[in-house]
Amino acid sequence: MNARDSEGSPERAEFAGAVYGSLLAASVAAGTAVDGTPISAGSLVVVLLCTGVVFWIAHVYASVVTHGTDGPTWRRLREAGRHEWPVAQASFPPAVGAAFASTLGLSDVVATWVALGVAVASQVAWAVAAAVKARSSTRIVVLSGGANLALGLAIIALKTWVAQY
Repeated sequence: MNARDSEGSPERAEFAGAVYGSLLAASVAAGTAVDGTPISAGSLVVVLLCTGVVFWIAHVYASVVTHGTDGPTWRRLREAGRHEWPVAQASFPPAVGAAFASTLGLSDVVATWVALGVAVASQVAWAVAAAVKARSSTRIVVLSGGANLALGLAIIALKTWVAQY
């Protein structure tokens, strides 16, 4: 089964994976300093990238084993890998943000917040891009962006709340 069969269109699947991957990256960044002690920016970059790749592999596996009865083939693995790649790819911008913040000499705490901010901004941007690409009404584009911003802000609020305890 291809992306068109499972998600409606290849573009929709790519946007969905990017939105999901961005939310995942935001969650990773938010969870790195739960006890109040941030990990190093370098470690954050590695954790972001590795988590994105592991979730990508999990999505490829799930796609291959749940679509079709003939078992996994190299062709199906390649197709699923391409289709699910945005899940991993979404971890790149927050990782670059954290690395850049560190390069500028900013603290690990600031690098974590930069990664979190970039992940949330990416999530909102992908959601809006998906709605625009689908030729949704302005209302739906705004609602899509707002809903994804609310999800990102919920992660930030939880990070802030948990860090207090």
